[in-house]
Order: sequence, then structure tokens, then C-alpha cells
Amino acid sequence: MVRVKNTSAILSLAGAISIIAVPVRADETPQPAAQVPVQADAVTPAPASPTPAKAAEQGATETLGQVVVTAQKREQKLQDVPIAVTAITAKELESRGIQDIADLSALSPGLQVEKSPANGSISQVAIRGNVQINPAIYWDTAVGVYMDGVYLGKSQGSVFDVVDLNRVEVLRGPQGTLYGRNTIGGAINLVTRKPTGVFGGDASVSAGNYGSHVEKLSLDLPKVSIASISLGVISDRRDGWVNTTPGSSTDNLNNRGNTGLRLAANFALTRDLQADYRFDKTNIDENGEFGQLYSIDSGFSLYPALAPYASKDRQTTASVDAPSFENVHTEGHSLTLTWNAGGNNTLKSISAYRHLDSRDAADYDGSPTPVAATQRLTKYHQVSQELQWVGHLDRWNYVGGLYYFHDDGYTNNPQTFFFGGAQYDSQYGTRTDAWAPYGQVDYKVLDNLTLTAGVRYTEELKALDRIFGYCTGPACATPGGYQYLIPQGTHAFGRFEAFTPSFTAAYKVSENLNTYFRFAEGFKSGGFNGEFSDVTQTSEANITETKTPFQPEKQITFELGEKSSYFGGKAELNAAMFLNNVRNLQESIFTGNGAASSTIRNAGQAIVRGIELEGAVTPVRGTRLSANYAYLDAHYNSFRDADQQVKDNRAFVHAPRNTFNLVADSKFLRTSWGTFEALADYAYTTSYYLYPYQLSGPGAQGYDKNKQVAGNTRVKSYGLLNLRLALNQIPLGSSISGDVAVWARNVTNEAVATNLIDFGPGFGSLTEAYFNDPRTFGITGTVHF
Repeated sequence: MVRVKNTSAILSLAGAISIIAVPVRADETPQPAAQVPVQADAVTPAPASPTPAKAAEQGATETLGQVVVTAQKREQKLQDVPIAVTAITAKELESRGIQDIADLSALSPGLQVEKSPANGSISQVAIRGNVQINPAIYWDTAVGVYMDGVYLGKSQGSVFDVVDLNRVEVLRGPQGTLYGRNTIGGAINLVTRKPTGVFGGDASVSAGNYGSHVEKLSLDLPKVSIASISLGVISDRRDGWVNTTPGSSTDNLNNRGNTGLRLAANFALTRDLQADYRFDKTNIDENGEFGQLYSIDSGFSLYPALAPYASKDRQTTASVDAPSFENVHTEGHSLTLTWNAGGNNTLKSISAYRHLDSRDAADYDGSPTPVAATQRLTKYHQVSQELQWVGHLDRWNYVGGLYYFHDDGYTNNPQTFFFGGAQYDSQYGTRTDAWAPYGQVDYKVLDNLTLTAGVRYTEELKALDRIFGYCTGPACATPGGYQYLIPQGTHAFGRFEAFTPSFTAAYKVSENLNTYFRFAEGFKSGGFNGEFSDVTQTSEANITETKTPFQPEKQITFELGEKSSYFGGKAELNAAMFLNNVRNLQESIFTGNGAASSTIRNAGQAIVRGIELEGAVTPVRGTRLSANYAYLDAHYNSFRDADQQVKDNRAFVHAPRNTFNLVADSKFLRTSWGTFEALADYAYTTSYYLYPYQLSGPGAQGYDKNKQVAGNTRVKSYGLLNLRLALNQIPLGSSISGDVAVWARNVTNEAVATNLIDFGPGFGSLTEAYFNDPRTFGITGTVHF
């Protein structure tokens, strides 16, 4: 492991630290201007690349290029946008091997993305200490994820190969005015490629260790009448890097088995009316993730049987007895109508439907002993409709809209423990109806001073259906052996609302220096604890807890930032300082007094302070050095547990003190038969806690032997290094070229438990861990036609 003792040294990298919001470089192919979308997902490329001879002449003046985003629903230069936002282009996505949101960690300062325990298709996304860690469908995310302008309502099914992923934008800080609910930490926009209307495409094949092979095809069809259509397909297969012993319930674990399909169709209905249809479909068929037994209390009755399988080192061989599988099917449709209404006004309608069918099962004790096993069988769908009005008049810019969202899902979550001696029938269903009007106006008071104000009102209705029963011993084998603490027909209903205003003052000090002050509010939705169960309490107490809502988490943010460029555009430095005041803090508490589940509590209040830096420099032609750094200082002002104030004895989750990312990308040799390019990408994260458990350990003041200790599920500091060497633009014909790249991920074979679960003292403090992938490497060949 590479360790950095003085992170401040990072700040002086090549005189500037980056905007990994990587601008389009001068050697990337531009999109037609008419294809720039009017939504928060666009990056406008720089002009087309010059000829090699001209590039050589211009080498001494090569700059970073210019990025245009529409994070405020209208086109603006990234350096002029008074928001902490990072963007990355298709070229950077390809060279860094990014295909889904699970690959986005370190892309933006302080951005953390991990997969949920035991499941490779569920994400945990954290920005500035805002996170939601539970995968159940009745919980909402803290960071909103959007694809082509459509909100992905749940974390379940959010990790999938996005075919033809073209751009990514990361907006940091609450986006409650223009994006709404569940963007308290920020928003991530995934943008797919638009059809060109000209025949062409790309085909690639990758092969790597662990039997990995990936085939991709992206195809543009010739424009026919008013229609331009593109297709994309992907097949991603890999053997598991965890082998299993004879007699195990599956032959390997941590494998990959994904296929994806995407269709994009644009219709120029009239000169002023455009219709864009998008369809995506993903099938995931995998064996599941290995929940490695990490530790167990020596006083636990099953310790002699389990102890031989416990290890804090990453294991590549497992013995498991319970079913382990992950089958996920997602499908999405969206239709965007854009009308140029004249007078600098644009009206837009975004209609979308998404469906999820997810089935997974896991062995939760990491051994051949039948101690803990669960399944989660979920069906979910969502419908959304958004109307937007964007325009400008003289010194005024304005955006307004109406938004509606509906979802409906149901999960059957059977669980079995202790040789089948304790079994649980746990089921829950959830429904949401939410609607919101919003608006934002900015006014250019002076040539160098712009004031922006906006507000959004959100109202939502939520409903929960719940069933919970259990059986023990011989009763489990008899009809009617289950006792139902929460019987069928238990329902809960709630109404939640919020105003989320924002205000920004942006001051342009000079042509190369922009500053801003921003005030913004955001909230994460309230709801009901659909998994709650406690066999030590009465049926009445279980029903009461199920029907009692937790309240929305709300946040006020103050942010001061600057965006600057130097040396004629050869270097950039962007910085942001922020303070988050969080109220009704929602904390996820894992419980083991019934079925394995987590319960949300409004624990209290917190203050999170931070500094974020991004910078880039082009020291010589064809070489770009970039970096980002984030510092977080998070603490509780109040944390109440069972009516006791324990703010000084609870861990703040997903808040590493320091994170940074360094990237060096160089086209170091240009020849008549191609251009050699090398990339090194290193990301480092200091240690952080996964659960808001007690900080005190055995023997320390305040220690409670009946509760988990945060240190048992603490992620250690770690760094990951990825390398890539490519020969690009190989001439294969008059209109055909090729690329060949060799790559390696986690080059130093770093082994770190990135997610853990502590079942608690009542379960012998059995803790299981989920490790990152070991070193992987391979070769990729691509043909452009």
C-alpha cells in the first residue's frame, strides 16, 4: 500500500490541482451544435482537432480546452458556473475504464461509490458525508443518479453497464431547487451518446485474466427521413476470482455476467420540435459476492465451528452452503420533447418509465455451516414526468418546471438462521407519489456580478405494506408454525413536504478568475422502517414501530468557491469551501433482534465542513496532469440513542478525512502508424467508518456490551493504482482506424475490505467482509468505422 503522510504536498502538483471535470481536448471529435441537449447533462466539445502538422505548430500554445455544461438547465462555461461541478468526457471514460457508477469513485473530490454488501448491482454513493447505505427499496438515496435526464429512483439495480456512456457530470452539494428530493449530497448525471445520422460506429473486444471477455458494439445508422438512430450492445463475462470447495452451493463467487442493450432515436418532427426516445435493457446473471467471515466472538456458541473460516486477509477460496445468486433485469424508456418556442424560450417534456426485477441470495456466515442465509426478491417500477421552461431576456435568465414521480415496489425477504432453527417471513411493499413546482432566476446586476435565486416546493405521499412472522425449532416444519408479530394487512401512510430555496452571488474578478458564494437547502425524504422486527417485543410494539415514520433529513449548505485559469489556459484551479448544517439526521442502525435488518432513526444534528480542490495543467503538448483533493471534518452536534445524548461516542459514516486522485495522461509518441498514449490513475482514501456505532471499545468509558463497536467495521486507508498503455488511431483504411490498449487495474494488488456487516453481540459479533477485486489486467482492441 502506498501511504501519503503529508496530503498538503498534493496541493502543489505542477502548480495547480485539477478539475477532473475533464474538458474535451483538442484531439476529440466534436458533436454537431444542434445536438447539445438543454438539460444538466451536456458537455460541448472543443473545435475539431487540427492536422498533425498544424498541431505541431500549435504545440507551444496547447490549452486544456473549454467545457460547457448545463447544470443549471442552460448552457454555461464550466468555469462560469457558480456550483461545484465535475464533468468527464467519453475519452476519459474510456481511458479510465469507466462503464457504470460503481467505477466513479475519486472521479470528483470526495465522491465515494461502493457496491452494497452481497450484491454487485446495488450502489452506495456518498458525497460530502451524505450517504444512504441500505439497499431496501423503501429507502431513498442521498445522491440522485440521473440517466439522460431521468431520475433512477432506487439504489437497487443502479449498477449496470451503461452502453454508449458518453459523459458524466457530478454536482456536489444539495441540488434541491433544480433537482429536488434525495439530492441532499448532490447529483450524478449519466449521459449517453446521441445518434449522428451518419453510418459509422465502434466495435471492441477485451480479454483479461479470470477468463474475462467483453464485447461491445456501437452503431449509428444513416438518417432516414426525420429519424436518426443508434444502437449499442455489450456482453461482459468473467469467472469468479473466489473459487469454492467441493460440496459448496455454487462453483465460484464474484463473477460477472452482464448483457446490455441501448436504443437511441431522434426525430426532427419540425424545424422547432425535436423528439428523443431512449430505451435501455440490462440482464445480470451472476453467482453473487463472497461474504467472507472476518471475525467472531470467541465466546459465541458456534465459535469452534466457524473460527477456522475467519480471516482478515482477502481469501480466494470459499466454502459456502447457502444459495448464492444475483439475477437482475432492468428496462427503461424515456421520451423527451423539445420545442423552440421563440423569443429565446425552450419548452421541454421528459416522460419516463423504468422497471426492475431483482432476485438475490447470499450466505451471510462465509462458511459451510448453515448459520445465516437470506434471499431478497424484488419487483419495482417507476413513472416520472417533467415539464421545463428555460429562457433568457436581456440581463435575465430563468428556468421553471413541474415534476411528478410515482413508484411502486414489493420485496419478499425470507431469512434462515442457526441450522434452520430460526426462520423469518419478512415482506414489505412501498409506494410513493411526489410532485413539485420549481423555479430559478438569475439577474446580471453588473457586468461582473450576477445574483441567482430559486425555490422548489415538494410534496409527497408514501405508503408501506408490511408482513413479519417467525418460527423456531420444530414449529418451522409444521403448517401454521409461524407467529406473526406484524400480520398481513398492516399498512402505514405519511405525507412529507419541503421548501428547498437557493441563493448565489457570482462575482467575476477578472477574465480568468470567477468567485461565488452559494446558499442552498436540500432534503432526503422521510418514510417508514419497512424491515423493522424485534422478537423481544410484543406484536403491538412491532406494529407501532412500523407505522411510525422517520422524518426527512434536511440540510443547509454555505459554500464559497473560485474557478480560475492560468498561463493562457494551460492550467486551471478550482476550489470550494463548504459548511453543511444537517438536521433530523437519518442514521441506519443494523439490528439483530429479529430478522437481519436496518432501522432508520432521526438521530439528531451534525456539522460537516470541507475543502475541495481540482486542478489540471498541460506542461507539454499532449500531456495532461490532473488531480483532485477533498478534506472532510464531520461531527455530531446531537445524537440521541434511547433518549441518551451520545454525540461524542458515535462514529460519523462514510466521511474519510482525506481523499485524493492523481492522473497523468500523455500522448508521448506520434507516428505515421498511430499515437502512443499512457495513463496512470491513482486514488487514495483515508480510513472511515461504515456504521454510526459506538466509538468506545471494551473497557473504555461509555462502552455498552450490547451494542456494536464502530471500529469492527472500519474501512482501512488504501490506495488503488490503474495503468493503461495504448496505441491509438492506427490507420486501417480510408475511413477505418483502430486502437489497441493493454491495461491493469489495482496494479499493486491492494486488498481491502470495502464493506462489512457486524451482526452484533446477540449474534456473537459475527462480522463478514466484502473485499475489492484483486489485480486484473487485459488487452482491448477497438475498430472505428
